[in-house]
Amino acid sequence: MNRLKKAFLIALSLSVLAGCSLPGLGGSGEDTIKVATTTSSETSILGHIIKLMIEQNTDLNVELVENLGSSIVQHEALTKGEVDITAARYTGTDLSGALGMDPIRDPDEALKTVQEEFEKQFKQKWYNSYGFADTYALTVTKALAEKENLETVSDIGRIAGDLKLGVDNSWLNRKGDGYDGFVNAYGFTFGQAFPMQIGLVYQAVKSGEMDVVLAYSTDGRLKAFNLETLEDNLQFFPPYDCSPVIRDDVLEAHPELDDILQKLVGKIDEKTMTELNYESDVLKKEPATVAKEFLEKNNYFE
Repeated sequence: MNRLKKAFLIALSLSVLAGCSLPGLGGSGEDTIKVATTTSSETSILGHIIKLMIEQNTDLNVELVENLGSSIVQHEALTKGEVDITAARYTGTDLSGALGMDPIRDPDEALKTVQEEFEKQFKQKWYNSYGFADTYALTVTKALAEKENLETVSDIGRIAGDLKLGVDNSWLNRKGDGYDGFVNAYGFTFGQAFPMQIGLVYQAVKSGEMDVVLAYSTDGRLKAFNLETLEDNLQFFPPYDCSPVIRDDVLEAHPELDDILQKLVGKIDEKTMTELNYESDVLKKEPATVAKEFLEKNNYFE
């Protein structure tokens, strides 16, 4: 065998061996559960909570599929069988997104609808809420709120034309509960509206780069940056109660997962979730550490 041919065969063998070791190739084994999260600390913390709960109570392996770009991306991944569980799904988001329905303002009706439709359309189980809703909230600095006597969203209407609004990309163009729907409901527009990554809006309003931002009600940076959320007095924003979602075929193969996910129902209220987010986003603890400490404090809900 000449040296060139031998070198080629060695290189080919090494590439094949390397390829076999890469994560994701050939799919996960039947004893591995893939849990999906998006880019927020909140979903990452919840993903790690589920991971640790499964590992604590079963012999299954758990792989986190992290930083999926949006709720639609993780929905498609679950529907296509690329992941087994999505750690954090929000009623209002998936009503307008995955289901393409109009917003439902009543929290109980919204939850019942997504549970029924996800089972009917996708063969997926949407659990009852962890115990909190992470809704959108128009947010300003306490200094501006005090100067202009702002308490509700309607209060800001008289000065909105002079203000810069920072919002996440998806909300600005979303139908139903997006910016156009907001304008129709409240009857005013802002001077300028800038699409931003949701993680940047808090620093933007704190620094004065933006006057008003659309924040998440459980984000720990509200506390850290001394920000004030305005009451949605017309109840424009639909409920965003948070739950895990799992495919039916995964439950059929691993029925023990149902008991584990049921243990988390009602166990995390808004104050607790805000504190967990604060530990990650402000105190810079790793989401895995935040999740582990939370579960240890609660004895893994056993």
